[in-house]
Amino acid sequence: MPFRIALSGLHASSTDLKTTGNNIANSETTGFKASRAEFVDVYASAYGAITNVTNGSGTRTANIRQLFSQGNIEFTDNSTDLALTGQGFFVVEDDKGRYLTRNGSFGLDRDGYVTNSTNQTLQVFPAVTNATNAGDVTFNTGSLVDLQLNNTIGAPVTTTEVEINVNTDATSTPFNVSGGATPAASAIYDHTAGLVPFDRTDPTTFHHVTATTVFDSLGAEHVAQMYFRKADDGTGLTDSWQVITYVDGAEVPPSATGVAGGAAVAAPPATGQSVLLDFNTDGTIQNVSYDGMPAGPANVSIGYSSVTVGSGAAPIEFDIDFGKITQYGSDFAVNELSQNGFTTGRLTGFDVEENGIVFARFTNGNAQTLGMVAVANVANPQGLRQNGDSLWVETHDAGDTVLGQPGTASLGLVQSGALESSTTELSDELVNMIVSQRNYQANAQVISTADQLTQTLLNIR
Repeated sequence: MPFRIALSGLHASSTDLKTTGNNIANSETTGFKASRAEFVDVYASAYGAITNVTNGSGTRTANIRQLFSQGNIEFTDNSTDLALTGQGFFVVEDDKGRYLTRNGSFGLDRDGYVTNSTNQTLQVFPAVTNATNAGDVTFNTGSLVDLQLNNTIGAPVTTTEVEINVNTDATSTPFNVSGGATPAASAIYDHTAGLVPFDRTDPTTFHHVTATTVFDSLGAEHVAQMYFRKADDGTGLTDSWQVITYVDGAEVPPSATGVAGGAAVAAPPATGQSVLLDFNTDGTIQNVSYDGMPAGPANVSIGYSSVTVGSGAAPIEFDIDFGKITQYGSDFAVNELSQNGFTTGRLTGFDVEENGIVFARFTNGNAQTLGMVAVANVANPQGLRQNGDSLWVETHDAGDTVLGQPGTASLGLVQSGALESSTTELSDELVNMIVSQRNYQANAQVISTADQLTQTLLNIR
C-alpha cells in the first residue's frame, strides 16, 4: 500500500518547510548561511534486484546542506564590527573550546577583551616588536591570543630619535668665527669666539631657530631648540653651518661617542662647541661633525649627551638625524620635525586594516600594534557542524582547520566597521515555501486516495 510512500513524502515536505522556515527566521542574522534540504529516492529491494517495474518506496532526507556564499557587506558606525570578504572564518574562543564564525558583531567587555554576544573572545596572532627597532613589528602566526584593548593609561615613551628636515638659506651672510687671526682647526666649531659670538637671546647672532618637544621617561614634555648660524672661519669656507642645541634653556653638547659605533673621544665636547653641517655644491648634506669626532665615514646623525631633567625621570639621551637638511638659495623653511617619544595617553579606539592588523589609538597620538586578526579555513566548509549562536566547530568531514593571515592564500580580507548580512533570499524562500506546501498537500492526497481504495476493498461482499 502507498501509505508509507506518501508518509515519507509528508516527512520530506515537512523537513523542506522547516529548512525554509529556518532560513526565513535567520534572514536578519549576521553571518548566517542559508541551507537547503536534499532528498534521495528509496527502494525496498536489495541492490541488483531492482527491475524496471519496481515502483520505489518513497523518499528520505539525505542532507541539509549549508550554502557558504558571500553575504552582502553592510557598513555600521561601530569600529568593533568586522566582516570577512572572501573565504574563511573568524576564530573565537572561550573556556569550553575554539569556534569558527562569520558573525563579526564584536564589542568590549569590562576587561577590554573583544568578545561577541556569547562572550567568546576574538583570537589574533600576537605582535612581536623588534628589540632594537620598536617600529619593526612582526606577528607570531604559530600561536593565538585573546585580543585585548588596554583601558588603562598608555605608558610614555622616552625620546631617543629626532629627525629634522629644514632648508637653510644659502644666501645668508656667514658670521666670522676666526676673529681675523689664523684659526685653529677646531675654531669652526666654537660658537663662543669670533667677531660675533653666539647669544641665544640676541637674534642678530644666529640665522634661524626651530624647536620640537621631547619626552622623558615619565612622559613629561621638554622643549628642544636648535639654532642655526652660517659660519666663516676666515679661510673662505662658507658652506658650513653651526648647530647649537638647547633643552629647557640649557645647552646640550654632543656626546663623547656621538657617532654610532665611534670610539669615545679623549676630550668629550662641552658647551660652547657646536655641531657643524657641511653641504655639497648641489645643496645636499655632505657631512655632520663635531670637534674631536672619532674618525670614520661621512655621518649625518649625531648623539647628544644625557640631559638631566629632574622630577625623578631618567636623563634624556637622543640622536638628531640631519640627513634631510638642505642648503638651497631660498628662505629658511621647516619641512618636517619629528621625534619618537610620547607622553601618557588614554585609549580612544582601535582600527583594523584589511590585512587584519589591529592598531590601538591613544590620546597622545600614539598607535600601538596589538596583533593580527586570525582567519581560519577548512577544506570542506559544508562539513562543519553548526553549534548555534552563529558558531561552527571542526569535524572529520570538514578537514583540519588552517590558520592564516587575511588576504593570503585563499583567505578573505577583513572589513572594519561592517557586518556580513545573512545569505537568505526571501523571495526564493517564499517560493520554496509554496512548493513545500503543495508537495505536502499532494502527499496527503495520496494517503486520502489510498484510504478510499482500502475502503472499497473492505466493502466487497
